[in-house]
Amino acid sequence: MRKPWVVGVLLTGVLLGGCGDPASAPEEPAPTAPGASAPTHQRAPASAASPGPERKRAPTVLYLGDSLAMESQKVLGQELRRDLKARYTAAPYSGTTLCDYLEGTAERSLVPAADKAAALVRGLRPDVVVLQFWGNSWGYTPCMDGITYDKTPARYFSRYDADARRLTEQIAAAGGGKRPRIVWVSQGPDPITPERVRRVNALYEKRAAASGDLVADAGKAVSPATDRYTWMRYLPCTPYERDHPGLCTQPGRDRTALHRDDDYLHFCLAPTTSTPKPCPVRSPGILRIAREVTKTVRQVAG
Repeated sequence: MRKPWVVGVLLTGVLLGGCGDPASAPEEPAPTAPGASAPTHQRAPASAASPGPERKRAPTVLYLGDSLAMESQKVLGQELRRDLKARYTAAPYSGTTLCDYLEGTAERSLVPAADKAAALVRGLRPDVVVLQFWGNSWGYTPCMDGITYDKTPARYFSRYDADARRLTEQIAAAGGGKRPRIVWVSQGPDPITPERVRRVNALYEKRAAASGDLVADAGKAVSPATDRYTWMRYLPCTPYERDHPGLCTQPGRDRTALHRDDDYLHFCLAPTTSTPKPCPVRSPGILRIAREVTKTVRQVAG
């Protein structure tokens, strides 16, 4: 039986998924669906998209996902622009799962028709689509038709697999003659449903292999070196974190915080709020994930 505080933390994190003071984030339009946050369409300046003499054309990257993407979107954009001069658009919605981004689900979805994956691909013509989803195993979003991991795990995984295939097909079709490569972002450890995380990550690997896409194992970057699926609130500082003030949060103990004490799911070290926003404070877990995703996008961009 799950403890009440665990359920409370999970529901608060998954359903709200916002971080920090709303005033600290860029202005956004009003939400267009109940329980969903409006997307933050972040694009690099035109000058940032100009290729250098020794670099291939700067990639266009579209980032979609749930509350994990919501909190990470600014940092990922900064990493992609700095390292790849990427043209970048982020359109995450907190509390969502794969079916929310499928066309044909607007009536039962937290994502409006204009921000479905295929619609954005047709409009932006991205080279890469990055997808980051925790899994929404609680069935919060209506398009899951009440299928949840805790009640019917077999149906949950079957549905998740089918939605991953459909989403891949819709993105590919929307790209037309310029099919974008998809980068699936793996999940980090989950202390409540560790086996679910393994299975979902395996589905990402299976789908990427079947369609010629990639997986960014960002979850490994927030896991202990000796055990990929053991959840830890703190991990040893990396050399990069030691060299950058504020990232090694406990330098005297050579360890850094990945999660707040009251939120085992998200990586933003600011408190969650009722209005989902990008994380407003330096958070080592978010940066670790963003750097791993950027490394994988670099493989696609060349």
